[in-house]
Amino acid sequence: MSSKRDELIEKYVADIKDKFGDTPDKDLLTKVAIGLGPAIYNLDASKVSGSDDAELETVKNNFLIKKLGLSDGPQLMEAIKSVVEKYGASERNKHRAVIYYMLAKHFGKESVYN
Repeated sequence: MSSKRDELIEKYVADIKDKFGDTPDKDLLTKVAIGLGPAIYNLDASKVSGSDDAELETVKNNFLIKKLGLSDGPQLMEAIKSVVEKYGASERNKHRAVIYYMLAKHFGKESVYN
């Protein structure tokens, strides 16, 4: 495993502990990060803007519907907004891997990564 990825995963672990008060499943978190591919190394692509509706739609369509196989409905955006809120409005660096991890947990879709 690359040390750069290890460093990022440690950041994600710290965020989940600090912002969500949760001890993350590091194995799942690593798989989520790997699933995002090179995006995690791109400063812009690795973050999610919680105030950008188009961005939140992308999370919903590309991750919740395509990747996790969920059916579209208001509960998807509610879950995204809930995770973004817990992450904190003042937190500008909302890591995409953390948001995807929290959403996978929220919907009980960890098995997608097995």
